[in-house]
Amino acid sequence: MSVEFNHTIVLTRDREKSAHFLARILGLEVGEPAGSFLPVTTANGVTLDFATIDADIPVQHYAFLVSEDEFAPILDRLVEAGIPIQADPHGRHPRRINRHDGGHGVYFTDPAGHGLEVITRPYGTDPDSPLNGVTEEVPGAV
Repeated sequence: MSVEFNHTIVLTRDREKSAHFLARILGLEVGEPAGSFLPVTTANGVTLDFATIDADIPVQHYAFLVSEDEFAPILDRLVEAGIPIQADPHGRHPRRINRHDGGHGVYFTDPAGHGLEVITRPYGTDPDSPLNGVTEEVPGAV
């Protein structure tokens, strides 16, 4: 049996704002509305379907794997937009990125308060990397 992840619903108070935020930062496009959902599709075909609700929304975490070539423009868009970044999910390393597994990684928050993460290497791909635990300051980051 071949199982693939196809889509998930991302709850937000403003689907337009959240979908366009994610698409802008990751360099993706917002699709046509499908009923109450506004989709953003990743390169591997997984769709994040943004839905507006009027209720308390628990914080979710969404991680995106990108190439090294895609990481720098994403980071640039975060810095240019004045979006606070950090090297870890707990906020101990603000204005920094991480170098886990010899790659690059960054955490930030979307307009709904969800925690977003962009990484260039899946965790555990290089457990012996001398860059594990290393963070780097990002000039101009907030």
